[in-house]
Amino acid sequence: MSAGWREQRSRLRKELRRLDVFFFLICTLVGLDTIGSVAAAGPQGLTWMAVLALVFFLPYGLLVAELGSTFPVQGGPYVWTRLAFGRLTAGINQVLYWLSNPVWLGGSLCIIALTTWEQFFTPLPGLWKYAAGLAFIWAGALAVVQSVRVGKWVPIAGAVARIVLLGVFLVSVVVYAGRHGVHALPAGEFAPTYAGFLALVPVLIFNYVGFELPSTAAEEMTNPKRDIPLSILRSGLASLLLYGGPILGILFVLPAERIGSLGGFIDACKAVFTVYGGHIAADGTVTLTGFGAVLGSIAAAGLIIGLLTSGVTWAMGAHRAQAVACADGAGPAWLGTFSERHGTPVRVNLLSAVLASVLLIVALQLTDGDGEKYFAAGLGLTISTTFISYVVTFPSLLVLRRKYPDTPRPYRVPGGRAGARLITFLATGLVAFTVVVLIWPGFGVGWFGTGGSAADSLPEAFAGQRLQYTLSQVVPLLLFLVVGLCFALLGAPARRRMRAGAAAGELPDGDGRQASPTGRAVRSTGR
Repeated sequence: MSAGWREQRSRLRKELRRLDVFFFLICTLVGLDTIGSVAAAGPQGLTWMAVLALVFFLPYGLLVAELGSTFPVQGGPYVWTRLAFGRLTAGINQVLYWLSNPVWLGGSLCIIALTTWEQFFTPLPGLWKYAAGLAFIWAGALAVVQSVRVGKWVPIAGAVARIVLLGVFLVSVVVYAGRHGVHALPAGEFAPTYAGFLALVPVLIFNYVGFELPSTAAEEMTNPKRDIPLSILRSGLASLLLYGGPILGILFVLPAERIGSLGGFIDACKAVFTVYGGHIAADGTVTLTGFGAVLGSIAAAGLIIGLLTSGVTWAMGAHRAQAVACADGAGPAWLGTFSERHGTPVRVNLLSAVLASVLLIVALQLTDGDGEKYFAAGLGLTISTTFISYVVTFPSLLVLRRKYPDTPRPYRVPGGRAGARLITFLATGLVAFTVVVLIWPGFGVGWFGTGGSAADSLPEAFAGQRLQYTLSQVVPLLLFLVVGLCFALLGAPARRRMRAGAAAGELPDGDGRQASPTGRAVRSTGR
């Protein structure tokens, strides 16, 4: 890594312990914004959830556990890709990983938060919707810039909010079932279909990713080699329970025709809380009264906090990795600065908040305030942008095993070389396939005897508007790639200084030592 990063490295503070990392991952993995999308697919959503837990979630966790414990260096995915494929590839790839966060925060997270507020509190007409959305974004920005000692309480609060909210919801489902009964779930509806797979694979895999985020702050952890693998195992098991239970509860409570991708979880909460006060009209309209209304308001606040902390937790990781990349010469040097006071990349944080704010305003204008359309386009773009970066990052496992075979590996993927190849193929192949499905919904439907129509796979808000939906994905992706290339050009002066220093006999870190891939300084051999 460059001398520019060595200067910033001294500002990091070791404040993250094992329990902090566990809560960090719970806040990352249990996404409240996708629960409704999975439930909207019906009982087969649970079937595909179990299948993908085996063929993606497990391999992905094993892959990150080895990379994170073997190369516990600040920047995580950027450093792995940098060691495997070089600074240019890693820099452009990191821009995609970073930009997915403001797209997500200003997109699907923001629109669900606004929808929740309107359903439980008060409507947001006209400019009030913009004001509330901007307040949501900048509250997150304020949390991200704080020091690790303060900022780590955000994912802790988010994890606790999830556990309490989902726990209260499940208890309420049991009470509701005892009083009103539940909807039958015929065994045949659990049968998986290819069309159902195409609809679910993006949101399910998206809800399964995030294991690499603690590694972006590896040098702020007290013992990353030990804590990363253990936290991945524990949080993975916990997230399956926290995610699967509410989906099953929604299916029991709401009729299939009333489950929407945007409001499925919100509507289910309102329905089950009627057991504490309120009623459901013949047309399905829910009215909460008394303690039901109080509990509904508390749950709505918890949901909004959960959504905000999801964005903040991802930002804490993605922004750190982007700042490391810029300090290393893969982007503009002024973005690679960590605050001496907070030890966080304040400039990247503020730039991300500005981008999320612009996205919110533009998207609301383009969709004429249509929440469903805004949600579908924003979530699809977030997932595809993140997954394109994974297509490059995941193969780093195999490359780094070949390039650095003697680097101590506290944890290794079982099965030797064949095991490493298998999990890399599964993880990389599924995220690559998901990108294709997101850009062209319905890919493969009707082929080789499969039933259904490709047009039916479009998001409901874009029914009959394939070109409009495809452009909403492709145009921003091309723009993000251009931004990545521009970042590479802006990092050129720093790279020239590195080459000049190398020609003058100076080593990259400028003090006669060369950093090993694990971050441990070793004496130069003089070659």
